[in-house]
Amino acid sequence: MSQSIEPSARRTQPTVLKFGGTSVADADALQRLARLVRRAYQSTRTVVIVSALAGVTDALLTAVDAAATGTGDPKRPRPELDALIERHQAIATRLARPQGAAGLGIALARARAEIAELLNAIAREPERRPALRDEIAAYGERLSAALVTAVLGAADLPARYVDARRCLLTDAAHGRATPLFPQTEEHTRAELAPLLDGELIPVLGGYIGATPQGVTTTLGRGGSDYSAALVGAALGAREIQIWTDVNGVLTADPRVVADARTIPALSYAEAAELAYFGAKVLHPRTLQPATDHGIPVRICNSRAPGEPGTLVTAQGVGRVGTVTAIAHKSGITVLQITSTRMLGAYGFLRGLFEVFERHRTVVDVVTTSEVSVSLTVDDAASLPQIIAELRPLGLVAIESDRAIVCVVGEGLRTTPGIAARVFATISDINVSLISQGASRVNLTFVVDNARAREVVQRLHAALFALEPADLDTAAAAGERMP
Repeated sequence: MSQSIEPSARRTQPTVLKFGGTSVADADALQRLARLVRRAYQSTRTVVIVSALAGVTDALLTAVDAAATGTGDPKRPRPELDALIERHQAIATRLARPQGAAGLGIALARARAEIAELLNAIAREPERRPALRDEIAAYGERLSAALVTAVLGAADLPARYVDARRCLLTDAAHGRATPLFPQTEEHTRAELAPLLDGELIPVLGGYIGATPQGVTTTLGRGGSDYSAALVGAALGAREIQIWTDVNGVLTADPRVVADARTIPALSYAEAAELAYFGAKVLHPRTLQPATDHGIPVRICNSRAPGEPGTLVTAQGVGRVGTVTAIAHKSGITVLQITSTRMLGAYGFLRGLFEVFERHRTVVDVVTTSEVSVSLTVDDAASLPQIIAELRPLGLVAIESDRAIVCVVGEGLRTTPGIAARVFATISDINVSLISQGASRVNLTFVVDNARAREVVQRLHAALFALEPADLDTAAAAGERMP
């Protein structure tokens, strides 16, 4: 049995704990989760946000695609969906109390029937497929939150399931919905504050929301981090903790650089650049709500909770003369639009970027000259239509199979010579686009996709060769978890 804790001993500002798919992958992972929640609950009000169990969202979306293309029987879930339902039940049987496991079993049976009907509707009603796709995908987080609630209850923690769709209100852009911030803050406080005041632990699924009319939406893959930040901002959290399967943010992708090291402390600006340009630990939009409200974000390893991880704050650690990390993003397309109409004209760039806005395609990097604009995109789904609309504006040239490399560090603000060192290190590799100055903490450039790994490895060796092996100089900035 857990020790009872006096309400006065618990800090008023809550801590938001978000657990990713690998942190809720199986029974062992959920036992670790329960221990982490207990530790947090002993000193602070606690909110838990969970992703779907590892692999569940992929299985759900595979079933959606099969129903949309007419393969398989849409009237019943595919075998892998049966397996994922049984996976939740098996974990509940092992970890939850009998009453909790039985209650979850009823919910799982209902979910199985509802998913089957939704798949049937996808086959019948193609015009509703985006909304139905979100409705089906949301079951991953909904079932995960229900399972975690049951597991925490069996660990004598006063958890309460909350439907995240009652908290996070969004527009109707299915698949990548944008939160309606005032409404989200109002609804989140209304739903969660009474539970927190009653010393309960709200448990919500991440990634999902709803329109004001109650239609289910999703925030895009990886959106559970964003959910945690939105909830934390609405509640004025003391800290947002992102629990994943790595020891925080690393100096480079460990699949590319074997000796990449954990960065103990980052500024919001550094973390945002790294998230946007390839670091997989944080969803790119996570940092904005935290930045706006000055809430620290900590990235931790649920399999190694004793490690300090990475703490993201407004200040970070200004390592003058050094680089903090190197990120990269592969599979990029570069578009160059050349037109003498740009000379002395106003409104040209507005018309150009309106094309991308109409097709909801994000532009990563932009450089301009007197008569040309070069930019990069990583979502090529609407590229043929975009190119067709750009041709009246000027000559359009395309370079595919490119990669963005982003060198990040607060030291770039004030230290001369870093750019020279970067390009001297890769002087034999062609660089097709360079951007510096839009952000004072990054130097971004584009290389051929086939050379990206080599570029990152060479830069990491050159820029981190003199750094202390464990970055002790920065460790003091990251306070240990309570």
